[in-house]
Amino acid sequence: MNTQSPDTNFKSEQMLISLLREKSAAKKFALIRSLSQSTIQLSKRAIARANKGIDDDQVNVLFIDLHYGKELAHQFRRRMKEKHEND
Repeated sequence: MNTQSPDTNFKSEQMLISLLREKSAAKKFALIRSLSQSTIQLSKRAIARANKGIDDDQVNVLFIDLHYGKELAHQFRRRMKEKHEND
């Protein structure tokens, strides 16, 4: 039988699925949220490493551009500029 992940053997995958089925919805959501946060952090760290010397706002703009598109990144950049002008 095939697994969902080509690098995971069948018995291991079945054990993981069984463990996930036993968890409450709240615990499943917490796992998903944690994985999402880790993925975002790793993506932003990679962007910062690839673009030495940029600040957090610039990292966020590039992150938004890569993951959500240029239009949303442009809107974010404009809002950040307005925020800094009002501070």
